[in-house]
Amino acid sequence: MMLDLGLLLIRLVIGLSFMAHGAQKLFGWFGGYGIKGTGGWFESIGMKPGALLALLAGLAEFGGGLLLALGLLTPVGGILIALTMVIAIVKVHGANGYWSTQNGFEYNLAILVLGVALALTGGGQYALDALIF
Repeated sequence: MMLDLGLLLIRLVIGLSFMAHGAQKLFGWFGGYGIKGTGGWFESIGMKPGALLALLAGLAEFGGGLLLALGLLTPVGGILIALTMVIAIVKVHGANGYWSTQNGFEYNLAILVLGVALALTGGGQYALDALIF
């Protein structure tokens, strides 16, 4: 029971946070720049076509976050979040070293590991997966 509660807390915090990150990219909510602005930034760091990649990143973050928050297809949600963090490390943070205080990949790695861990463990008893499967 405590394990299931712990998984619920992790899923809700990570899932809702990533839904918000995806909403920044997709809709410009929460101070985000929307697809056009995010796409322009992606292009500036060599990720082309920027708008398409911004759309895909936003969908992965929003969709993966939603799946985690609901505990629905939890392994898929966890992998989507982990993959977005791999790209963030490779394209943005990896060259800056480990520490997040120097814009490094410390935070991204922690989220990546949480995504993989949720993909491996599942969402727990307080997840839609437990009701459906």
